Amino acid sequence: MRMPLYLIGLGLGDAKDITLRGLEIVKRASSVYLEHYTAILNDTLEEMEQLYERKVIIADREFIEQQCDGMLEEARTNDVCMLVVGDVFCATTHCDIYLRAVEKGVQVHCIHNAGIMTAVGISGLSLYNFGRTVSVVFFTDSWHPSSFYDKMGENLKNELHTLCLLDIKVKEQSIENIVKGRKIYEPPRYMTVNQAIEQLLWLENEKKQNIFNLDTLCIGLTRVGSPDQRVIAGTAEQLLKVDFGPPLHSLIVPHPGQISEMEMEMINHWRIRD
Repeated sequence: MRMPLYLIGLGLGDAKDITLRGLEIVKRASSVYLEHYTAILNDTLEEMEQLYERKVIIADREFIEQQCDGMLEEARTNDVCMLVVGDVFCATTHCDIYLRAVEKGVQVHCIHNAGIMTAVGISGLSLYNFGRTVSVVFFTDSWHPSSFYDKMGENLKNELHTLCLLDIKVKEQSIENIVKGRKIYEPPRYMTVNQAIEQLLWLENEKKQNIFNLDTLCIGLTRVGSPDQRVIAGTAEQLLKVDFGPPLHSLIVPHPGQISEMEMEMINHWRIRD
């Protein structure tokens, strides 16, 4: 009899947002892993283990990329859970795990939960009017990628809003440490709304395609789904001055010509007050 691998969404807030069905499976599983590469949860590992009454194994980037096969082999004979912040398929990483499991003949069961792609509805903007979601990645001294700026331009041409998911750097190694084979990792970094706006302004200054400027209406969202979530609307210039607090952050750039009266009422509800 083949045993399943369970991919269980945790939602966006904290460990309590797991579904009842998901919690039942966690409590009876032989091993419980937490994918800790593509997103973070507000609770500590200790708080999660206390709530679930189970030991939780951190599956970081190194585990996902190099050691995942051991978990999949375990799932051949035991119920194994991988917990995912947000929804199960919030990142292509989870699709890869799913396909690798199937290739090994392991059954995969998915327990879905809330994800950022729908939770941004708190902004008031209709989800039907969003275009391609873009990932804003950190610039480096020698690398200034612009694909997210270009995709935002495509959304504007198509009269669609843009959701920007902001970069996360966890357990990254410097080039020097990689070359020297040293297992030394850089401190975690989480892009802020302010940094995303600064990078978009830099690209606008370079490309001058009138896609984004200081007067562009933006909506900053932080820790969506948590009790201390924040939603703040205003111009890019206004949001640059806001301290949005701890991660995770997201940014919405609405299409100015595609905002209904109801949507504008919600945006005004969130609008920053000078």
